[in-house]
Amino acid sequence: MTDQEIKSTTGIGEAIGSAGTKVKEGVIHSLKGIEEIETQIVSLVRSTVSDTLKATGSMVGDAINVTRDVVKGTITATEEVGTGLVLSAKSLAKGIVMGVNDVGGDVLAVAKQAVTGTVQGAAAVGADVATVARRTVDGVIEAAKEIGANVEEVAGATVGGAIDAAGSIGSTAVKAVREVLVGAVEGVKDVASTILPKSKQAPEVSPGVEPSVGAQPSASTETVSSDTKDDLGEGTSRKARKPVV
Repeated sequence: MTDQEIKSTTGIGEAIGSAGTKVKEGVIHSLKGIEEIETQIVSLVRSTVSDTLKATGSMVGDAINVTRDVVKGTITATEEVGTGLVLSAKSLAKGIVMGVNDVGGDVLAVAKQAVTGTVQGAAAVGADVATVARRTVDGVIEAAKEIGANVEEVAGATVGGAIDAAGSIGSTAVKAVREVLVGAVEGVKDVASTILPKSKQAPEVSPGVEPSVGAQPSASTETVSSDTKDDLGEGTSRKARKPVV
């Protein structure tokens, strides 16, 4: 870099210093505001779910029903106030999981119900289904880590629920949801395998067999056997030609 370029770059940096500082402070304030909103939603959902389940005294069917009701309430709220479902999806899912865990409920079942209802609700209100699915799974995984649950198991159930829900919307939604969820569970051991087996190619691969090996053994065996016969009856000329054919 020349002296002139250095001076020019330095000059620009000095010129935007005060403006950059103002933007930085504004962004930090906004982000803190978002974090506060998300924390409030988690707290609200968590307490509502746990208190409701304590009042009913039932943990199995009621947990699913309460989860479904809370998801509907959140989606309706986002429609009325104009706030995107994407913003609240993560906090909603996290609050539900933690609330059910507080009363000893079935975390796996409600995690799946939460993502299923949220994804379907996102499609109903015209929200970005894939992004909402990603945010919901993020919330479930975050909650699972905080409550000490089996993260792989919880994430796997949630991913399955998201893909099933997307399936009721259409093939395009399934593809989009699958792609974003692969990224969402990258840091969770073995969870990506809950997505891949649902693809068309996976059923063809037998457990414990390498795909590259399992794809060609019969053809290779037949070729060797045929070539061996050619060697015995016709010499090597046909054996040399056969791989080309």
